[in-house]
Amino acid sequence: MKKIIKRCNKIADERGIDLRQSYTTTVKRLGHLQRFRKSKKHYKLANKADRKIKTIAGRLMREIERKLDPQGYAKWSTELEIYKRIIAQKRNDHNKIYSIHEPHVECLSKGKEHKKYEFGNKVSILITQKTGVIVGAISIDKNKHDSKTTDEALKQYERMTGKTAEQVYVDRGYRGISMSGNTEIKVAGIQRNITQSQKRKHSRRAAIEPKISHLKSDHRLGRNYYKGIVGDRINVMLAAAALNFKRMMNKWKALIFCQFKSVMESLFRDAIPKSVAG
Repeated sequence: MKKIIKRCNKIADERGIDLRQSYTTTVKRLGHLQRFRKSKKHYKLANKADRKIKTIAGRLMREIERKLDPQGYAKWSTELEIYKRIIAQKRNDHNKIYSIHEPHVECLSKGKEHKKYEFGNKVSILITQKTGVIVGAISIDKNKHDSKTTDEALKQYERMTGKTAEQVYVDRGYRGISMSGNTEIKVAGIQRNITQSQKRKHSRRAAIEPKISHLKSDHRLGRNYYKGIVGDRINVMLAAAALNFKRMMNKWKALIFCQFKSVMESLFRDAIPKSVAG
């Protein structure tokens, strides 16, 4: 709500609108009341200040909408509609707006104690069983169930490699599907009486977890700095490509080091005389 108030004042300054009140000092004073929200004595004052700030945001937004000229309204109409939705939305509503500058951001429930929710968009990652090369990385526009994302991920894999995967091993979040086109979906921990080979493949599936962690922490997949849905897709592809490049660079580095070590050992061996007089 403070952002809406600040942006409404900015629109008024840009278009030369004379507001009845800017509420700058009032919002600052109401913000000070938020310090004691956890206090038994003052939490009612903090809630009252919240409601007051929301009222001020709606009041300013409606005044800007009334006083804007046609040219200014054409420029700011989309942003004003976003403000309306933010002010009107309730806690349990669907399709809420969590960000003014990125309205398409979704709330993703993690179900983990240290991080219950994430705000962004869902990403599907595919790696090979043996080498761990990322062969699929796609951004999902909506907060779909994991089982609804397999078709898009496998189509991208076919476009990039020209092959069709026979089997895909996934975690329990993909429960509910067994086939996707001609590809068999193997869900970990669901099937019983499986062979030792399948057990190894299921255990190998866990290798994707550190890959995802490295993408988030080392390659900027944890936070997206590009604009819009297209920016989300670009960010995913760049992060996956960077991790693949880093893997190959590490392999080349290890190969060069082994060659250098063998050359140095041979030179050192030739420099030592075969017989030494005592």
